Amino acid sequence: MKIICIGRNYAKHIEELANEKPEHPVVFLKPDSAILPKKMPFFIPPFSNDVHYEVEVLVKINRVGKHISPKFAHKYYEEVGLGIDFTARDVQAKCKEKGLPWEKAKAFDGSAVIGDFYPKEQFDLQNLSFQLKKNDAIVQDGNTNAMLWQIDELISYVSQYFTIKKGDVIFTGTPAGVGEVKEGDVLIGVLKGKEAFQIKVK
Repeated sequence: MKIICIGRNYAKHIEELANEKPEHPVVFLKPDSAILPKKMPFFIPPFSNDVHYEVEVLVKINRVGKHISPKFAHKYYEEVGLGIDFTARDVQAKCKEKGLPWEKAKAFDGSAVIGDFYPKEQFDLQNLSFQLKKNDAIVQDGNTNAMLWQIDELISYVSQYFTIKKGDVIFTGTPAGVGEVKEGDVLIGVLKGKEAFQIKVK
């Protein structure tokens, strides 16, 4: 399986990190070794002093596809969920300064939290609210209506470059409110009132 991640898909998040608004979706990958095993805590890696949470709506691909038209993209997934793209922000900053790839900052072991998935029919995917709570306080409060590119557009775009396969997961971007995690934090993801995951930080 592949983990396909979309960066800079919410305008306010672009602003908070002082990034440039992209002309096209920003795409990067995580290996399957980045998946945090279920019920396991997230361990802050020793190479970073500034790991950030980024909550994101996830899409699970259910069939093989290539060069998919946006009008047919809805046929390629039946479930959506919630997860976290953990980012070593200090490592990322150094990579960006030198024009280097982000993998060390984004694709390290345990950097991809994949929570529960739910049938997409339960939701209005273009108006889907989600939150991240850190120690019971809401730190990110997003809605897919603020996406620069909606889910079907992302699937179509990604499929122009990569063949998508059954089991692949797309991370669709994070809203504003990202921040650092500390040892002892508890992170809870909520997708339209449903608790999709709970992670302890160590």
